[in-house]
Amino acid sequence: MAARPAWVASISDVDGVVSRGERVPYRQVFEHGSLEAGIYLPGERDNQRPHTRDEAYVVIRGTGIFLHGGERAPVGPGDFIFVPAHMEHRFEEYTPDLAVWVLFYGPEGGEAPGAAD
Repeated sequence: MAARPAWVASISDVDGVVSRGERVPYRQVFEHGSLEAGIYLPGERDNQRPHTRDEAYVVIRGTGIFLHGGERAPVGPGDFIFVPAHMEHRFEEYTPDLAVWVLFYGPEGGEAPGAAD
């Protein structure tokens, strides 16, 4: 089979490279303009702090609860989660196999507020 093109990324690109035991268990796998895509594998506790850019998550595997500002919601495979810049957020009560795509994009401070805010 031909080598995978640079514009295609898979969790297999980081399995075994990123570890849940790392201080920041995240690996960037793609970048273009303001878009940065990576895989996040939270360890025993998700210690994320608010980020300076808008971000989105797509759950690859596992389940848990997602804290979004002051609200919590259950999440699982296939779920898409939007987090505006500077908002408190983290995964809680998640299964040990939780793995998510992370997409950072846009300018520092986030884009103009929209319907999701």
